[in-house]
Amino acid sequence: MEEAILRVRLAALKSEHRDLDAAIEALRETPGSDQLRLARLKKRKLALKDDIASIEDRLLPDIIA
Repeated sequence: MEEAILRVRLAALKSEHRDLDAAIEALRETPGSDQLRLARLKKRKLALKDDIASIEDRLLPDIIA
């Protein structure tokens, strides 16, 4: 049961990460874009990356050989 919840959460985080990627790129291409907003989006994207890695580690634990 918990694995299914983690997989749904992982998919949602990956989707949000992709959306942020697109938003950051669009903001970069906009002349005179808000640098503070850009920094906040990048910070959120990094936090999502950490959350994604954490969930992936829980779903696929390292096997010590």
